[in-house]
Amino acid sequence: MKKKYIIGISLGLLFVIIAVISFDKSKVDYADFQKAHSTGKVYQIIGSWVQDKPENYDSKKNEFSFFMKDDKGNVSPVIFQGSKPNNFNIAPSVVIKGKFEGGTFIASNLLTKCPSKYEGKDMDEHLKNNKQVN
Repeated sequence: MKKKYIIGISLGLLFVIIAVISFDKSKVDYADFQKAHSTGKVYQIIGSWVQDKPENYDSKKNEFSFFMKDDKGNVSPVIFQGSKPNNFNIAPSVVIKGKFEGGTFIASNLLTKCPSKYEGKDMDEHLKNNKQVN
């Protein structure tokens, strides 16, 4: 084999290895609060906002804090470095990405599931409830 082919194949393999390693490092798994707390790694957690506990937005720090319950019923305080999403109070579920620091989950991303206007209703009920009076 010529040296050009050997060098070309070697470079190609090197790029493939770098791509696989980069993809693996950027991948974030889903977990619950218990697993995220015990490992200290970055995870995504699906849950819902605990409405009977306090929430706060500090505009000076641009920091939003609230309590969240994961799918297994574990509750944890969450601090998100960013503003409160507009539909946070009506969102049926929340997805946060981050890791635990001490006893608090520090979220780098916060996504809210947008509630469907017609979810769980049939069209007749929707029309009856939203009839406009002339």
